[in-house]
Amino acid sequence: MAQTLIRETVLQELEGLAEDRIAEVLDFIRFLKSRQEAERARQRFAVAVEEARAIAREQGVTDEDVLAEIQAARAGQ
Repeated sequence: MAQTLIRETVLQELEGLAEDRIAEVLDFIRFLKSRQEAERARQRFAVAVEEARAIAREQGVTDEDVLAEIQAARAGQ
């Protein structure tokens, strides 16, 4: 189904629902949007981590170096 047709069908289906059910539909739509945004955030984070690792590799910094720095910082607290 084309997106426009799906949207029209959803709107038509809403017409027959009671107000409390429409509120549930709205809540579900908001839930889906928040899940979608969370997935986008995870993807952006994964890209950022990979970019940081690439920069670190270019600078000769290993994962072990990073771990050692973290452990040293924690020991200093």
